[in-house]
Amino acid sequence: MDIVIIKYNAGNIFSVEHAFKRLGARATITADKELIQKADKVIFPGVGEAGSTMRHLQETGLDKLIPALKQPVLGICLGMQLMCSHSEESDVDCLGIFDSRVKRFVPQRHEDKVPHIGWNTITDVKSNLFDNTLENQFVYFVHSYYVPVNEYSVATTNYIHPFCSAMRKDNFYATQFHPEKSGSAGEKILTNFLKI
Repeated sequence: MDIVIIKYNAGNIFSVEHAFKRLGARATITADKELIQKADKVIFPGVGEAGSTMRHLQETGLDKLIPALKQPVLGICLGMQLMCSHSEESDVDCLGIFDSRVKRFVPQRHEDKVPHIGWNTITDVKSNLFDNTLENQFVYFVHSYYVPVNEYSVATTNYIHPFCSAMRKDNFYATQFHPEKSGSAGEKILTNFLKI
């Protein structure tokens, strides 16, 4: 199977590559449009800032390529947020794959910390990215911005208020959490993605 991890100006790409190695799968890190288009599976990961990352995607033409992909695509963290229509971070228009707007967490109580960092559970899981054993499993988050629960939600998490922790539309899948850092639950999600 030909797995490609899109290379762009975002962090955390190598930890995603290592996660696939642990599963016995080899992934290629590349910005080559032809290799991305030909891949069986595409991963769009990221840790970074929405505005500068969207500028980079526009300068390289990846902003047009990614929404046009037909094979299964998995966005992770910033990758999920950039798949949405707009982000409050930098007040920037994004790729528009999901018709959802990314919002900043606003603390409601003294103990509410932003960013949301650490382990939290996923609930209301559905889609072939998950299975029943993943309901209420703990996964790992690092983010200050979130996508509200919406028609594309296939998993929900509660921090300050409920938010969308995973989405799906057609061949596009996305997780706000980091499956590559989420232990056995994350490995199962990546394995399920490879089976799609």
